[in-house]
Amino acid sequence: MRSRFGTATALILIVLTGASRLYASGHGPVFAGATPVNGRGGWTLDQAFTVRTGDDGERSEMLKTMLSYGITEEVQLSVSAPLAMRDGNLSQARMMSLMSSDKELEALVGYRFHKKPVGIGGRLESTLYVGGTLPFEMRRGAEQAGTPRPAAGASAEVAVATGYASRGHYVWVGGGLQRFFERKNERLGSSRLVTAVYGYRPPVLRTEAGKPDLRFFGEMTFEDRTAASIAGLNIDSARTVFAGPTTLFLYKAFGVAGGVLFPVHQSIGRTRVKEGMRVAVNVSYFFWPKGHQ
Repeated sequence: MRSRFGTATALILIVLTGASRLYASGHGPVFAGATPVNGRGGWTLDQAFTVRTGDDGERSEMLKTMLSYGITEEVQLSVSAPLAMRDGNLSQARMMSLMSSDKELEALVGYRFHKKPVGIGGRLESTLYVGGTLPFEMRRGAEQAGTPRPAAGASAEVAVATGYASRGHYVWVGGGLQRFFERKNERLGSSRLVTAVYGYRPPVLRTEAGKPDLRFFGEMTFEDRTAASIAGLNIDSARTVFAGPTTLFLYKAFGVAGGVLFPVHQSIGRTRVKEGMRVAVNVSYFFWPKGHQ
């Protein structure tokens, strides 16, 4: 654990000292899908920490890093990998729309295929995300009575987000599908995710770039995860709805987002523990390489 944190800290220091200033402007909600992408040549380093709690004291944690690069004004590549994780006896879940919640390497390409100005300072946007994951573990999930954990295979992902953003109001809806491939004649359950966001920025904070910027969001996630297939059995299906408040603070090249979601509905296997809440904090740094024009 300590060596992993040391490696991550060294990487972050190298990135920060080798970059010039960029005003942060592109981030949005914490858990749900949104449309922003980095401009051409722009980089973002995200460090996310998430916690899921269970009714009987079970707890699942994730510390993960994501690096994103703007290939063009409308195309972005993102790669994320875990630094540390702690599994609990909780059903698999997609915590953050753009960052996997499992022990796996994930790569996503985002393409903003639609952008239309609306009024003064407003715009309609739509972004498509396509990618996949490679697991760092042989098996995934908690063992159940008489049934071992399913083998963890690679996956393919596709998602889309569309919405409206202005100086004061933000509305996004999104949806995604993650399909796992077979491994050792076993397959993890697919994830179908739907998200919705409303955001508001108070008038006093609607200032020019480079000034402190605080935004408030209400987020909702709906996930339908099909059962995993193992030893001829179908296990560990789940259907959940979570909702709650989040916030985003931006200042110059830094962004800090965080929030909490509470269960509205849960339908999970009898051997699984129901969740109490989901908490996430994400710290971002936006930068251009030196010499960028």
